[in-house]
Amino acid sequence: MSVSDRTSSNLVLESWTYNQPKSASSQKPSRPIAPLKPLRQWLDNVTVRNDKQAHAICKHIPAQCPFERDVNLFGRTLFHIPPLCKLNPLYDELVGLRFRALCYLADECGEDISQYC
Repeated sequence: MSVSDRTSSNLVLESWTYNQPKSASSQKPSRPIAPLKPLRQWLDNVTVRNDKQAHAICKHIPAQCPFERDVNLFGRTLFHIPPLCKLNPLYDELVGLRFRALCYLADECGEDISQYC
């Protein structure tokens, strides 16, 4: 290739490249990993069918977070431990299950549920 073969159009094509951007449809959408999704769905689909089951659910799932504490020394509060229940990945589903059990006892069975509040 001689100097005369290198025209300005050839130089431009040889020195510049065009990178075509990837389209959004060509990339696979990443799905979040949810290993607890089947358990969450199962808890959401549990139906309360009898009063013994409802009583057991209300007895074993607490109404308030049991981990919230005030640490006191000589009558003064040193620090407060916040409720850690929100860190539980199944917290919302368990609270929903407890609510369904309470509603079953109150609405279907006509029982007093004040002992569980």
